[in-house]
Amino acid sequence: MKQKWLAALAALLLVLAGCTSNSSTTAGGGKSKPAAQKEDISKFPMTVKNDGKIIDGGVLKYGLVSDTPFEGTLSHAFYTGVPDAEILQFFDESLFRTNGDYEITNDGAATYELSDDKKTMTIRIKDNVNWHDGQPVTAEDLEYAYLVIGHKDYTGVRYGDALIQDIVGMDEYHSGKANKIAGIKVIDKKTLTITWKHANPSVLTGIWAYPLPKHYLKDVPIKQLAQSDKIRKNPIGFGPFKVKKIVPGESVEFVRNDDYWAGKPNLEGVILKVVSPQVVLQALKKGDIDIAEFPTDQYPNAKGTKNIQFIGKVDLAYNYIGFKLGHWDAKKQENVMDNPKFQNKKLRQAMAYAINNQEVADRLYHGLRFPATTLIPPSFPGYHDKTIKGYTYNPEKAKQLLDEAGYKDVDGDGLREDPNGKKFTINFLAMSGGDIAEPLAKFYMQCWKDVGLDVQLVDGRLAEFNSFYDMVKKDDPKVDVYAAAWGTGTDVDPYGLYGRNVMFNYSRWVNEKNDELLEKGHSEQAFDKEYRRKIYSEWQKLMNEEVPVIPTLYRSAICAVNNRVANFTVDPSSKLTWKDVGVTSEQPEVAE
Repeated sequence: MKQKWLAALAALLLVLAGCTSNSSTTAGGGKSKPAAQKEDISKFPMTVKNDGKIIDGGVLKYGLVSDTPFEGTLSHAFYTGVPDAEILQFFDESLFRTNGDYEITNDGAATYELSDDKKTMTIRIKDNVNWHDGQPVTAEDLEYAYLVIGHKDYTGVRYGDALIQDIVGMDEYHSGKANKIAGIKVIDKKTLTITWKHANPSVLTGIWAYPLPKHYLKDVPIKQLAQSDKIRKNPIGFGPFKVKKIVPGESVEFVRNDDYWAGKPNLEGVILKVVSPQVVLQALKKGDIDIAEFPTDQYPNAKGTKNIQFIGKVDLAYNYIGFKLGHWDAKKQENVMDNPKFQNKKLRQAMAYAINNQEVADRLYHGLRFPATTLIPPSFPGYHDKTIKGYTYNPEKAKQLLDEAGYKDVDGDGLREDPNGKKFTINFLAMSGGDIAEPLAKFYMQCWKDVGLDVQLVDGRLAEFNSFYDMVKKDDPKVDVYAAAWGTGTDVDPYGLYGRNVMFNYSRWVNEKNDELLEKGHSEQAFDKEYRRKIYSEWQKLMNEEVPVIPTLYRSAICAVNNRVANFTVDPSSKLTWKDVGVTSEQPEVAE
């Protein structure tokens, strides 16, 4: 949807990427088979086709595809995983809508004006925008969201956003020297202004515009908000549907918000339930669910199913391999690069050359994922640098780099020791989920073993979603390398993922040139798109050379939709939203 059915704004997509060891082996471990026909995501429609008349009411069944329960942190200010974001999209939203370039417009629940110096934004919330309990959404509610995120007791990760940190007076408030944020001023009940120290073009694509219901949450201490019942059991928003019932980790029942600011939604309600990737196709065929994000590796088996349509686009996301180079210093609120194990970039480069991403993309994802070359994906066509070729599969180059870095097979057992002649073992964290998760993890390890590196799974097994995230976030010392993915959100600025002072920089890589380029990328001068494009090209080249993380695959986002559903889209330029989605029959179509 316009708010993105994946709803992955700055969300962490902690999922597994893939690898094959060489051109003669496959995910099953045997001899390779002819590659399946490659699919082209650009040929997929982005909007469902249904010319039927939308019925009055109807309940849509939404499948949240996951092999683990959802965490249930149902607040934009606190959630970190995509499953929770998929739930949030139904009952809460940004004050702003966006256009096809992901720039905010005045079509949403609020309008904005930017000052001539581009440092102050005036936001006016429309009069008919109300919380689900009937209370109006106010300027104080948006201010309260910033007061929560900027507070020293805040337990989430949103404070790492460059725009939030740059607000006038935010440093003083965050350190406890002030009880208000000087740069945020409530003008009246529906109007406030936000003033930044510097002009930043990301204000048009990345401004935080998710208010929190102050009247509902203010009595809960900020350090306890994320775990409170008011967020986990009884959350409220101002979106098109209200939360009626939550079965923790399993399902959420929504009912229509008749007083939704943009008009009464077509659907009477939505029932969201967790569906395992292993059974999602059968659930769609039976009509047990109407809509689901569909696993790309299963698409060939689902193609041609008569009762569903497939829509899709290049996703705002990429898979990657991350190196744990240090830790997060909570007191200083910055990353510290103090883990010596992977400080030699030739080791990191060698591990990148060892991975055969093209074969994984072709054989396991049928072209619906494709080799990643830089850390700005092609879903940002104006900024993705096509001239950078990334790390194509080259095991001989990998071996050469390891030799140069001093990692040599001293004992003649096929495995390399470290430069001091000591046993060198790499502890690899990978996530469970789907049929190919385990073989893919094993193939990563085989890729690296083929060039002489001994790589073992952390604790000898795949980690489920929540424990994986917990280990990555907390810099568990057992983890050397991890396989994950990022949803970039709609703002091209990579500071929120790779800045020195942001918790989301999970590799903990810090570098002065990186600091400089990221600063230039959201400077006043960067309102000039050509200048910004040049800076981000330099940044992509720097990250390709230093390789603190290895981009592995770009992703296609595919959604499976029952034929009875109308007005559903993944087109970012469309004005359709969840309010407009409807069904043209009481019961879903089922496969014959």
